[in-house]
Amino acid sequence: MDPNKVSVLSRGLGQRLSHGRPGAHPVFARDDVLGASEEAASLIRIMIVEDDFLIASEIEGALIEAGYEVAGIAASAEEAIEIAAARRPLLAVMDVRLVGPRDGIDVALELFGTHGVRCIFATAHQTPETRRRAHPANPLGWLPKPYSMPSLVEAVQQAIRNLRS
Repeated sequence: MDPNKVSVLSRGLGQRLSHGRPGAHPVFARDDVLGASEEAASLIRIMIVEDDFLIASEIEGALIEAGYEVAGIAASAEEAIEIAAARRPLLAVMDVRLVGPRDGIDVALELFGTHGVRCIFATAHQTPETRRRAHPANPLGWLPKPYSMPSLVEAVQQAIRNLRS
């Protein structure tokens, strides 16, 4: 057992959860704690790119409950690129509006071009111009906000089927 092998709560989420609470900090645990195994490493890894903390938390819970591993949560383009490089997700659930100067389409284009990561756009911004800009990222789907968590999980399952076919 390698004591340096750890599972880490998403950096962004850990910072958000501890913000404003004295003494609060993210929890780290070895992968073999509480029965985790090599099998856990084979889970499908999905990144969440969403700047609304509550929505990101809901998505995270729904994906974990559905049996997926969340590679991380990013609120900005820069965070998303860092997570993708470090964690190599299979796909990303992407909002179009993000914190900072770059939007979700910019991120999707870079993720696809650099890392081969494709996205499901889960957004309220689905104008023809938005879809035209996103087309080169080869999105796996569009989920209009507001959406339910079961519809999100269904969209993720369909995207995974499409990637495997």
